[in-house]
Amino acid sequence: MDVDTRLLRYFVAVAEEGSLTRASARLYVSQPALTKQIKQLEALLGAELFHRSRAGMSLTEAGLALAERTPALLADWDVALRRTRQAAGRAARVLRVGFLASAANEATQRIVAEFARARPGWRADLRQAAWSNPTAGLATGDVDVALLRLPFPGQDALRVEVLFSEPRWVALPSAHPLAARDVIAFEELWDEPFVAAPVETGPWRDYWLAADERDGHPVRVGAVTDQPDDWLSAIANGYGVALAPESAARFYARPGVTYRPVSGVSPTRVGVAWTPADDANPVVQDFVRCCLAVRRSDCG
Repeated sequence: MDVDTRLLRYFVAVAEEGSLTRASARLYVSQPALTKQIKQLEALLGAELFHRSRAGMSLTEAGLALAERTPALLADWDVALRRTRQAAGRAARVLRVGFLASAANEATQRIVAEFARARPGWRADLRQAAWSNPTAGLATGDVDVALLRLPFPGQDALRVEVLFSEPRWVALPSAHPLAARDVIAFEELWDEPFVAAPVETGPWRDYWLAADERDGHPVRVGAVTDQPDDWLSAIANGYGVALAPESAARFYARPGVTYRPVSGVSPTRVGVAWTPADDANPVVQDFVRCCLAVRRSDCG
C-alpha cells in the first residue's frame, strides 16, 4: 500500500495540535479539506486514527502506533528529497530561488547579477509563489533559498537576514473618496472592507490586514485572493482596499487602482531566508552573501 506523504503530514499536524482548527492554520489548508484528508488516510489504512469530541482530537491506539514512527519517517524523507533536488541543481548549476510578489524590488536584478559573478556558470532560477505559500516553497524544499516578506508563518524555524524595510501603503479603488488624500491615517480605514489573503495563511493574512494595529477594531473582509492579478482586480472593482508595500505602486500600477501613503501602521521588511540544513551549503551561502552585499551598497 502506498500512502501520500502529504496525508501523513496532515496526520502529524492534527496529532500534535489536538485540534483540526489549529492544525488547519498550521498547514495553511481549510478545515473541511483537512477533515477530508484525514478520513482518506483512515480509509486507506482501514483504521480509525482519532477519537473526535467537542474537546478536540485524541489519538486512538492505532493512531498512537502511527504517530510513534511517522515524524522520523517524514524527516528522513525530507532530507532525502532535499538532497536529491540539490544534487540535481548542482548538476545543472541551478539555484532555485523562491519569491513572493516583487521579491526584493529593484534590488532583485542586482542580486542575481552579483550571484552570476560569484558563481560563474550558475543560474539563479526565480520561482514566484502564491500568497497561500508564504515561504515560497522553502519550507517544503521546493526551493533552496527565498526572498520573502516578513513576518511569515514558520519564520522561527528558518534562517533569515533582513535586507531592507519599506512603508506599508494602501491600495484603493481610484474612485474611492480617500484616494485624493496625500496621506491617509490607518484608523480611517478600519471600517473599510479589505481584500485579504486566504484564511489558511494565518499570521501572514493578519499581518497584511494589520489586525494587531487596529486597537481591537474588527476586520471587514470584502474579498479573498491568492494572486496579484486577482488582488488588483478585486480592488479596482470596489470589493475592498488593501495594505501593500510602497513598491507596489511601481510594480503593480494598474488603471482603477490608486496607492497612497498610510500613517499609523508599521513598515514591512524583506529578507533572504534559507533552512538551517543549508548553513554549510556553499552555493546557498554565496547567494546570501550576494544579497547582503547589495544591501550594504544600498545603505552605503
